Amino acid sequence: MLADLLEPAIVISVLAAALRIATPILLAALGEVVAERAGVYNMGLEGTMLIGAFVAYFVTFQTGLASAGLLAAAASGALVSLLFAFMVVTLQVEQIVTGLAINLLGAGLSTYALRAAFADAATVPAIGFMPSLPLPWLAGLPVLGPILFEQKLLTYLALLAVPAVAWFLFRTRMGLELRCIGENPKALDTKGLSVPARQYGALLFGGVMAGLGGAFLSVGSAARFVPDMTNGRGWLALVIVIAGAWRPWRILAAALAFSLLDALQLQIQGVGLKLPFQLLLALPYICAILAMILLRPRAGVPAMLGVAYRREDVA
Repeated sequence: MLADLLEPAIVISVLAAALRIATPILLAALGEVVAERAGVYNMGLEGTMLIGAFVAYFVTFQTGLASAGLLAAAASGALVSLLFAFMVVTLQVEQIVTGLAINLLGAGLSTYALRAAFADAATVPAIGFMPSLPLPWLAGLPVLGPILFEQKLLTYLALLAVPAVAWFLFRTRMGLELRCIGENPKALDTKGLSVPARQYGALLFGGVMAGLGGAFLSVGSAARFVPDMTNGRGWLALVIVIAGAWRPWRILAAALAFSLLDALQLQIQGVGLKLPFQLLLALPYICAILAMILLRPRAGVPAMLGVAYRREDVA
């Protein structure tokens, strides 16, 4: 049975599935790295993704347009992150506590909205799957075609966002200012540049990306919404930011590594290898914990991450 996993068709299938599995995690992680580079630790990704998943599903169900669902999910993620930003940047409430509150809000609000919207239905109605978008000429390439170029729109967006975010953070003035906030916000403040405004912008971007990540789960994968369907992906995105040392290309590598484990455990169960399925399901999360333990001491965490900046602290 182990030989079955090494067949070319199975290998291609596993790698293509790994990209799909990585999509929502990568979207959320790329948004989070921008926020964390600006000194804000947003632990509310799980709740933001849940709200994005429900809003995308509901709007798509009502309109029949997946594009409308994606836009609505991005807007809902922005609204949730705006609430989070108001709490932690303006009111300077403790960031971790606020993030946990956002997670509870997302889980409760999405479940309540689902039951309120479909109270008379015996089951939650399905919507049409977001279709794959094969790229002309490239999709026909051997091996790489089925893996890279027969994916869905949000997968392409997630992959393109990696160089875009890397360029923004390390090649633009605004990116430099954000990184300065994460290391020494006083330096930016003394130049008359607004620290809160830039943190708001970073968090709004992170919320949009998390909302799109949630939308991929409902509109792009499951074709319906179920409570708590994120299943820890928001938490995994936080781990991947750490494992990726707050650098977009490394975050991509970490996301693909974890998603490959997830895709592999699904395939292992499919071919009938006699391994405890509970261990296979837990394998990506076990590796995530190990990555946090091993990589965080040398990861290069922003010095002011999670620390609220107060102007009165400036001498």
